[in-house]
Amino acid sequence: MSAQQLLSEISDFCRTAGLAESTFGRAAINDGKLVSRLRNGGRITTDTLDKIRGFMVNYTPSGRAKGIVLARPAPERQAQAEERPSESPPPPPSGDKPAKPEADDGQRNFRFYDNRQKYLLFVNTCSEKWEVANRVSLELTSVHPKPPAFRLFDAGVGDGSVLAHVMRSMHDRYPTMPFYVVGKEISLEDVRLSLRRMVDRFCEHPSTVLVLTNLAYADAPWLTVKSLSAASSLVWHEVRLTGDTAHTFDKQITDLEPFLAANWNARVSPRTGNSVYDRPVVLVIYRDDHKFALDPIIPRLGQTPADYDLVIASQPYRARASVEFKAKRVIAPLTRALRPGGRLIGIHSCGGDPGMEIIDKVWPNDNPFATNNRHEILKQVKHELGPAARDFNFNANADTKSHFRYHMHTLPTEVEGSIGTSTAFAAWNAAIYVAQVEDDRLAPVVANDAYLKATKDVLQRNNGLWFYDESYVISRRRE
Repeated sequence: MSAQQLLSEISDFCRTAGLAESTFGRAAINDGKLVSRLRNGGRITTDTLDKIRGFMVNYTPSGRAKGIVLARPAPERQAQAEERPSESPPPPPSGDKPAKPEADDGQRNFRFYDNRQKYLLFVNTCSEKWEVANRVSLELTSVHPKPPAFRLFDAGVGDGSVLAHVMRSMHDRYPTMPFYVVGKEISLEDVRLSLRRMVDRFCEHPSTVLVLTNLAYADAPWLTVKSLSAASSLVWHEVRLTGDTAHTFDKQITDLEPFLAANWNARVSPRTGNSVYDRPVVLVIYRDDHKFALDPIIPRLGQTPADYDLVIASQPYRARASVEFKAKRVIAPLTRALRPGGRLIGIHSCGGDPGMEIIDKVWPNDNPFATNNRHEILKQVKHELGPAARDFNFNANADTKSHFRYHMHTLPTEVEGSIGTSTAFAAWNAAIYVAQVEDDRLAPVVANDAYLKATKDVLQRNNGLWFYDESYVISRRRE
């Protein structure tokens, strides 16, 4: 059996059994890094192959019926944050030496936000992007930027609709102030969509420096890579837009397609299952006819400060991730990137809405937002910051101010009368997208139409469908 055939068989088994590959390796041969080593060219003996095949043959869902003891899985890691590439390849197999335990990733073979069909259907049938942008824009009244520019960081650009809306609000408030805008996004498709939405921004607000990067949260605000091996492959690309019309800007941004296709690639980490970049990329775009005035804020490689006036952290982590992970890997690094007087606004789903009624009907007692509590997240961020936490204010606010609602777009006749299959399917997709339900849990549910009946019942009873997000604010105290 070739290594590729064995890997394919293990992957299929893990997906069917609901096991993480690291858990499989530990349970089968006491080596949590078995699969990652095979992917990196490692070899095994025929005795080890027999043990692996025997484990798959004798495995039962409980994992104990035939004497198999599985390690207790750790909380799932978030799906939007990504790991940095390791600086060196994994060590070769070490015989019978017990492997060092590593964190289990839960749903190892699935990264929720890479499911483009669910994402695009949700974005185009619900108003969340509008409502998030409106909530973020309210923070502009509390931001007091200082020269040489208003500095904004978006911790998850997505399709760019929120960022474009906020930049319009910034222009309305500061029509002549230079803007330095940095957006983090690992998805090539989303980068393409975002760039198209930025064309009009360079027309209306020519004093704009736009930076897009695929770096991790700990690196992106500074546009630097801590890993020496990754830093050596960093692609820093600067684009000076010529002309002064939307048409010419659109053409030049479209001409970036070959560059993006060649460099903005991602792969699935063999260790965590999260998407990671093939190579780190920083793309800097500004108008050439404004270069002289923008020179103080155009970033230079290795010389970029992280002193942002506003940081947008909208849905930057997976709902089911642990509070510790959200604080340590996402929010704490972004908080450190604030300048004195700067503000971070965090936004995530919180449940308690008709969308969760659909989830409850299909999966009773399942609460995907158990760790999406803003109070607990802020408490953990304080812990992660340590003594530096005294330099920040942490505002959870009351529910009446923190919570806001967004709707699925429906016509009154679609809900009052007979609900069509397309409307019910869009509502079902929105519910499972917000609740971040994995594909392997969907298969047995969609085998019959009970899920659509439950969805239609919730739609009719509530005369529509809506969801709740909650927000919180962290601000650095002024000097």
